[in-house]
Amino acid sequence: MSKKKTKPIVAIVGRPNVGKSTLFNALAGDNISIVKDTPGITRDRIYADVSWLDMNFTLIDTGGIEPESKDIILSQMREQAQIAIDTADVIVFMVDVKQGLVDADSKVADMLRRSQKPVVLAVNKVDDFKKYMADVYEFYNLGIGEPFSISSVNKLGFGELLDEVTSHFDREAAVEEDDERTKVAIVGKPNVGKSSIINKLIGENRVIVSDVAGTTRDAIDTEITHNKKEYVFIDTAGLRRKNKIKEELERYMIIRTVAAVERADIVVLVIDATEGVTEQDAKIAGIAHDRGKAIIIAVNKWDAIEKDNKTVNEFTQKVRQVLSFMTYAELIFISAVTGQRLGRLFDLIDVVSENHSMRVATGVLNEIMAEAVALQQPPSDKGKRLRLYYITQAAVKPPTFVIFVNDKELMHFSYTRYLENQIRETFGFMGTPLRFIIRERKENK
Repeated sequence: MSKKKTKPIVAIVGRPNVGKSTLFNALAGDNISIVKDTPGITRDRIYADVSWLDMNFTLIDTGGIEPESKDIILSQMREQAQIAIDTADVIVFMVDVKQGLVDADSKVADMLRRSQKPVVLAVNKVDDFKKYMADVYEFYNLGIGEPFSISSVNKLGFGELLDEVTSHFDREAAVEEDDERTKVAIVGKPNVGKSSIINKLIGENRVIVSDVAGTTRDAIDTEITHNKKEYVFIDTAGLRRKNKIKEELERYMIIRTVAAVERADIVVLVIDATEGVTEQDAKIAGIAHDRGKAIIIAVNKWDAIEKDNKTVNEFTQKVRQVLSFMTYAELIFISAVTGQRLGRLFDLIDVVSENHSMRVATGVLNEIMAEAVALQQPPSDKGKRLRLYYITQAAVKPPTFVIFVNDKELMHFSYTRYLENQIRETFGFMGTPLRFIIRERKENK
């Protein structure tokens, strides 16, 4: 049986200007999970992959509050705390030693305490431990436990803080054993019909649905059996809060999407046919792409579109254009209302699931590479030519290949893309991204 690792999620919560983003950027360092050609994600770095010792986790910065008045700050902090409680396994609650303990801190601390989630208290801006220690002790009054003194700017105290954060990870749960069911996250903007699709699938399959609220998270998992095979659908719907500010709503949506995508193998991105494909869709797609998940783009409400013989082609082109960083994604036109092609969705899920965990023999890979090199000579620079020695597949979900070359600098992105296309030509790999790791090996070996 396969063991599937789910990465824990850690969220940072706190008032404006206490240094949340500074901590986020310091911990994320170069690990920011932004793929260069993923549009729309670079501007608002909300999440990043972080590793500490042997633990990997996803770090989420719950938000920037623009201080207008004390009341607004408090209500928005509660909103952030709620997001963290809904989605995170561990919450880092950040306060500022120089401003001291303020009323908003105490109110949010009450909320976090009641959530039963592990909360780690980080007292920031402690640039000089001797000078500030007495002020740090004041934060014991929050009743959250021991305050950890850090300085985000000077990167002090991170070790103790991260040791405490990772001590709350459930190492057993981090490896879910024996769960062979296919996990599918249904993601997309609000109101594109995510829940309707799931409800229709349940209806079609006449199965007793157990709404097991995702154990640590707020997303609802729905188990569906189709053709004697079990699937778990992870729904990111449920934006119950009426959010006044569009940016906050979008941030919330992205955080929920990250949490759902993290737990899934396959992501179904639902697009509203009546609205067309938007930049927001690209942002959501980018999250799944960054995390190497298998992807199906489901264009919903297709029944509501006036069609002629060009409609499908035109829409497909538009989707491929806006989501140009994921040409591998499978595309399907559906209607949750009429049930059109929903049965075919299961077939696609099975196909991309298989591709996502496909292994290719090393011998075959090296034949493909040799042929590719013969067809198109590798690039050279200042008289030195790139030489490719060997290729092997190192991992699945997503399929990951290691290529050994004489000089990493010479391995241009475009040549890697060319090799990827050659491999896809032979094996298809539809619906799944491929990852390439380039390693250097000296000539004389």
